[in-house]
Amino acid sequence: MLSAQSQELKEKILNKTAKVSVIGLGYVGLPLAVEIGKAGLSVIGIDVDKEKVNKINSKNSYIPDVAEEELSRLVSEKKLVATSDCKVLKKVDIVSICVPTPLRKTREPDISYIIAAVSEVSKYLHQGQLIILESTSFPGTTKDIILPELEKRDLRVGKDFFLAFSPERVDPGNKEYTIKNTPKVVGGITPECTEIAKIFYEQIVEKVVLVASTREAEMVKLLENTFRSVNIALANELALMCDRLGINIWNVIEAAATKPFGFMPFYPGPGLGGHCIPIDPVYLSWKAKTYGFYSKFIEFAEEVNKNMPSHVVRKITHALNIHKKSINGSKILILGVAYKKDVGDTRESPALDIIEILSRQEAEIIYNDPHVPQVNIGEGKWESLPLNENLLSQADCVVITTAHSSYDYKWIVGNAKVVVDTRNATKNLSNKEKIIKI
Repeated sequence: MLSAQSQELKEKILNKTAKVSVIGLGYVGLPLAVEIGKAGLSVIGIDVDKEKVNKINSKNSYIPDVAEEELSRLVSEKKLVATSDCKVLKKVDIVSICVPTPLRKTREPDISYIIAAVSEVSKYLHQGQLIILESTSFPGTTKDIILPELEKRDLRVGKDFFLAFSPERVDPGNKEYTIKNTPKVVGGITPECTEIAKIFYEQIVEKVVLVASTREAEMVKLLENTFRSVNIALANELALMCDRLGINIWNVIEAAATKPFGFMPFYPGPGLGGHCIPIDPVYLSWKAKTYGFYSKFIEFAEEVNKNMPSHVVRKITHALNIHKKSINGSKILILGVAYKKDVGDTRESPALDIIEILSRQEAEIIYNDPHVPQVNIGEGKWESLPLNENLLSQADCVVITTAHSSYDYKWIVGNAKVVVDTRNATKNLSNKEKIIKI
């Protein structure tokens, strides 16, 4: 049976009078805020980046997954507003924390953004408020770090306020699976925390999956991305092996994928990128070490995946050697610097590592990416150049690092001297003499 505080919040959620705040308006926070608004609840987005705040209030979307028409409608209807002032937390019923959780240079978790957000939430915490962490972090973050900070207000969790963890599952650029139709995992500090968080998410998503605790919910997210990291590492290692054996790894995977049971295809590539797969397993292995447990699979997978950009550079060297050229002084065209197709996100993108290695070897780097107008790597700065026949013919080697849907690969290969393909984007083309795959 729900307490008086949670019963009151439940009624507010069900009759759509509950006010929600989303802290962090990036690839996770803004799509979530929009989905909450579409469900009929009022949302106040909070971000320290005033440029993002101004764009939202001006009805301009800066996230590809958020349609400008939907954003504009919600802002016009006053269902969504953005601010940098955390004082608005005084008047909201539900707070969702969606801030970044990167790695430090030492490869240790950096939860400073979570701590900063929770510090602000703690200042304005009041009875009947539900706090949810969506930012990925190691098991124990919600209970061991967030809860003690919130309890400084002399309010009791599960009675006076409610605390839960629900891992974000945003896949930028995915048109099939969105926040709405992707099941939401929820775990609360107490059963009542779990129940009230479940009621909230049921207004937004089609299916809510409950787990026994915040620690289990935190582990779910890390398992999902560690699973991908390890299996991609296996595909990458097999690609290196098949390269030595003279076997086409892409054909092997395609044939293996015809088995209707016991096999799931993963594909090699130039390395891992994005805000999840290269980072989340490190959070897990770091936490495990504090308990005296060393995860060999995770650390070996990270090593394999981080070495793929160097393997790509070796392939580029081979491609240039065919034309009696060296990397030094060669003009190399990089196609795609985003970490995955059809998005503008360059976080942890292996293309940046490839560019950095080639630059150190005195190559002349040019690039095209329809979603990334410019990129900075160390002291170097590059701008995306228009992709045309002249640009392709100038390049001594073209490297496909991101397989954007807008690229015409038949035309690209037809106008290029030699192509290094890291994504199997040219699999259906006949002129294989020009194409070198990883």
